[in-house]
Amino acid sequence: MTLNRREMLRLGAMGAAGAMLSSAASSSVLPSGIAPATPMPRFPTPLASTTQPLAPSSPVGIDPQLFARAKAALDSHRIYARDFIGIADFSKASNESRFHVVDIRNGQVESFRVAHGRGSDPDHSGFVERFSNDFGSHATSSGTYTTADYYHGKYGLSMKVRGLDWSNYNAEPRAIVIHNAWYAEPEMIGVHGKLGRSEGCFAFSRADQWSVMRKLAGGRMIYADKLA
Repeated sequence: MTLNRREMLRLGAMGAAGAMLSSAASSSVLPSGIAPATPMPRFPTPLASTTQPLAPSSPVGIDPQLFARAKAALDSHRIYARDFIGIADFSKASNESRFHVVDIRNGQVESFRVAHGRGSDPDHSGFVERFSNDFGSHATSSGTYTTADYYHGKYGLSMKVRGLDWSNYNAEPRAIVIHNAWYAEPEMIGVHGKLGRSEGCFAFSRADQWSVMRKLAGGRMIYADKLA
């Protein structure tokens, strides 16, 4: 069958539109108002990034020195999305809300509990004792990350992260990701006084993981560190 010029142009436009949708789906942000048990729509509504100036001072509840390090990392790595960032304060115990999602335009903060790797806490004290970037360490890595693609794995909907520093550049090949886990649910605090341990991943309760991914998807920054 021979196609005329008008038919060829129409089919080409349809193909380009489909490619654009497919590309957008891999880096878009979870829409608000969807319960964690609800299946993901095929093309989630993106949360537009911004390049507005950063909040001038440290947000309430975050150590000023740690926030200053996170802002420096945001600039040194030239990360485009400058609206929301994640800061994991591994100076604190796992029973504390130590993962902060910060709106750096106005300083507003949401804080969540997050588990650390068992290789970072071999005695299961609830505290990070060391970081490691090594394969097989099962440890948490410090440094700057950006969020990457969604995927469905052992713990359901999860999100890959990429390490940008010498201290965490193996994050993606080590399969360090954001996921939910039974050992990160709030009931663990009442039973054990602390969360369980991951193999180096950022593990949240199911509800908290959903909230974190909705704001940090699409190449936004996570900064993880421990002050002395």
